[in-house]
Amino acid sequence: MDVSLALIVIMAVLFACGVYAMLERSLTRVLIGFLLLGNATNLLLMIVMGRPGVAPFFGAEGEVSDPLPQALTLTAIVITFAVSAFLLALIYRSWQLGRADTVEDDEDDIALRERTEVEEDLMDDEVDLSDDEATTDFVGVDTSPIRILHHRDLATIVDDAPTDMPFRPPQDRADGPGQDGPDLGEGDR
Repeated sequence: MDVSLALIVIMAVLFACGVYAMLERSLTRVLIGFLLLGNATNLLLMIVMGRPGVAPFFGAEGEVSDPLPQALTLTAIVITFAVSAFLLALIYRSWQLGRADTVEDDEDDIALRERTEVEEDLMDDEVDLSDDEATTDFVGVDTSPIRILHHRDLATIVDDAPTDMPFRPPQDRADGPGQDGPDLGEGDR
């Protein structure tokens, strides 16, 4: 594979400048850094593709181009465009609200930065693990976004699926064997 050293140097410079620009507080510089990273990624994929050849679906004569880097380049272009459009909307909204595109620290960020190690340890100890049973904030609330429908709610719901019942030995059943679930022998348990 014959790779031009100039392409590798340009790609490395684009990556370095893109990362440096993304570390700034200005959203415009973050956008420029992201665009530089996107172009560097496209250049990397072009370098990986190797020497150009015949189109991959044209025929089997001679050298054939690898279609995977071409597909990855198209995907990278689409992703870069989408994230750039989102960042432009974010910059525009930030400019409308504050007449600046810089991200400033608020009081919570400053308080978080000034915490000591003792306060960090206290924060770790305050974690309450008793609330792990609930998987949603809407447990037992009438306004929950998910409502489970039963066959009693709508006549069109057919609820004839078998239900799983926990196994209880016959001596623990109040109504006798065979009433609550399958009777399993000693070898089936």
